Amino acid sequence: MKRYETALIFGCATVLLSYPDGSFSEDMAASKNALERLPKCKARNELASALTWLSAMSALEAAANYVETFDLQRRRSLHLTYYLHGDTRERGLALSALVGVYRKEGFELGSGELPDYLPALLELAAASTAGAAILIELRPAIVLLRDALEKARSPYGRAVTAVLEALGSISKTDKLVIERYKAQGPPTEKVGLEPFAPPEILSQRVEMR
Repeated sequence: MKRYETALIFGCATVLLSYPDGSFSEDMAASKNALERLPKCKARNELASALTWLSAMSALEAAANYVETFDLQRRRSLHLTYYLHGDTRERGLALSALVGVYRKEGFELGSGELPDYLPALLELAAASTAGAAILIELRPAIVLLRDALEKARSPYGRAVTAVLEALGSISKTDKLVIERYKAQGPPTEKVGLEPFAPPEILSQRVEMR
């Protein structure tokens, strides 16, 4: 898949997986226009399906669905490092490393936004090969999110499937990580993030629900 194609996929997925705000209608229209520039492929079909589903809602309806889907279930969290590190010190270190990548690439996080938030990573990946490399590293978490959304029969899962299509096939190592999570869940060491993350992470920290 060509770089401009993956950038379009990541960009559309960013919009579809972000919290609907006042520009919801404009965002849906922009995503539709972007999809028309993609060649026919599975990723385009998956994004188009998710877009059609979302576009049929009002902004308020979409926002309520978003909260119910992502904010009320930890196993459908959009914060990817949770799947790999749970609430352990390793997660704090992973978040700190991600902040460094955003800085290097000249990106700023939104207010209250953690660096492992999938829409933010997708936006980075649409503009930067470094961002795409991060998504590949976090691919097991993306697979787990997709599987949880499919289990819940949420059309959001189609947008995540499109991202996985753009990232390519998973490795044997990724499969082992996924199997371990499904068998055991995320690590459960309750140490908090404070001693292991820089101030910008601590100021942005939100409680995972």
